[in-house]
Amino acid sequence: MTTTPTTPTRTTAPTTATTPPRALNASRTTATAARVLRQLTHDPRTIALLVLIPCVMLFLLRYVFDGNPRTFDSIGASLLGIFPLITMFLVTSIATLRERTSGTLERLLAMPLGKGDLIAGYALAFGALAIIQSALATGLAVWFLGLDVTGSPWLLLLVALLDALLGTALGLFVSAFAASEFQAVQFMPAVIFPQLLLCGLFTPRDTMHPALEALSDVLPMSYAVDGMNEVLRHTDMTATFVRDALIVAGCALLVLILGAATLRRRTA
Repeated sequence: MTTTPTTPTRTTAPTTATTPPRALNASRTTATAARVLRQLTHDPRTIALLVLIPCVMLFLLRYVFDGNPRTFDSIGASLLGIFPLITMFLVTSIATLRERTSGTLERLLAMPLGKGDLIAGYALAFGALAIIQSALATGLAVWFLGLDVTGSPWLLLLVALLDALLGTALGLFVSAFAASEFQAVQFMPAVIFPQLLLCGLFTPRDTMHPALEALSDVLPMSYAVDGMNEVLRHTDMTATFVRDALIVAGCALLVLILGAATLRRRTA
């Protein structure tokens, strides 16, 4: 009589589904921001680049036009918004890419930390630096370099801050597409220079070729310059200024959302 061997049944432990972290959490966001700020305190060159370079550039610009102060008045307000945007773009894109290539981003995303928390934390940390940067640059231009504005200097500060936040958002976004810090810097001619040429700084936008004028209408830096010019010419806050400020703020928020959506753990 033969007996058929029975194969032991394999018991599998019940699997517990891990719930992904929510898109945005206040405590995780602030913890990320605090970590980024602690790291930046150990990098004085980055702090100097963020805080001092816009002031130095405005100082040089003022005395380049020492014989014609009205020229400084006409373009100084616009550059007060452009300089913070450029510096925040450079520093944020390189800093975020360094997190990815060093493996820090991989370790962070392995924790219960959502992409939204990470992007918002970076935006909060660099936004705090943007406040300091914009306040110093605005104070230097208005009260030390004699920038003559018709409207309130606080409105200048508001647009400069929005521009810095826009630069932060653009830097976070393009860092997802760069494989090295050198490539991150290479994005500047593609992202920043066309906006710089078409924003109305060198010539009024309505005198450009119609195709270029239409392109400038969808670039956020155009509205940053328009907002600065509104403060330069009008004593009160105008509806055009409110529109320009809202467009710049909306673009910054949209780019931050895109940055969270395109954030990857490793660079290919």
